[in-house]
Amino acid sequence: MSSKPRRAGAASHPQTAAAAARRQARIATAAEMPPRKEGLRLKARLRALYHGGSPTAVKFRVIVLVIDLLIIGFFMVSPLLKEQGIIFYAVDYVIAAILALDLAARAYAFSDFKDWLKRPIVWVDLFILATLLFPAWFFNLGFLRVLRLWTLIHSDFFWRTLGEKYDDTRTEEIVRAVLTLVTFVFVATGFVYTAFLGSHEGLQGYMDALYFTVTSLTTTGYGDIVLPGTWGRLVSICIMLVGVTLFVRLGQAVFRPNKVSFPCPTCGLGKHDPDAVHCKACGEQLCIPNNE
Repeated sequence: MSSKPRRAGAASHPQTAAAAARRQARIATAAEMPPRKEGLRLKARLRALYHGGSPTAVKFRVIVLVIDLLIIGFFMVSPLLKEQGIIFYAVDYVIAAILALDLAARAYAFSDFKDWLKRPIVWVDLFILATLLFPAWFFNLGFLRVLRLWTLIHSDFFWRTLGEKYDDTRTEEIVRAVLTLVTFVFVATGFVYTAFLGSHEGLQGYMDALYFTVTSLTTTGYGDIVLPGTWGRLVSICIMLVGVTLFVRLGQAVFRPNKVSFPCPTCGLGKHDPDAVHCKACGEQLCIPNNE
């Protein structure tokens, strides 16, 4: 009678060992799983905030855009504030931290990091971040920070949040043309201020550089401020040519007949008249939805 319990007990030792091994494996797996789940959960949350359509996501993106616009305003007036010394550099580093966090969150939320890095807008933002992190080395290129306005207005992030109603419309084209012109004005002004300050008796401050840029790109040319030397003339020519081109682009956006964005399934032509029935390029029948 006593042998049966012993056999049962002996037989139970391998089962107990196997069960213990399974428990240890589950414990090890459980110890490894939370960070991965948390990482996936964080990525999903960021993706929902940056790309989702929920009211919470829209509010989050509006806050991000408001902060972006305030930062761009600081970039525009930074040449006037650089004499503030330590306060200016402190604000510089705070903005650098905000921009770095935003870029890191966008990169983590993007589906493919390599594809994200291939976007020109991302490289512009990374360069702007470098000028903020190393202001003593890159301050002469600090005027390029205003390009943040251009990257913002050409991003899907902006139009999905504030301009969804006007996405792919004439309003979007006009807004982009206006802000591209504004961006060029401040970039050109910053370059003239950085490279030619004090080279002419009339060019003694940032407002003088802004005045010269506007009179040049509108081809008014009063002549009271002139950039000296061959390089000065070349800069003036570039400002005139680019300024006229951007004004023409703005005029086209305002006065050109309205088109709707609807890619032709055959030839890919993206713009058509609102009442078009057939594609003008290939004759394919179109079915353009009426959103009225």
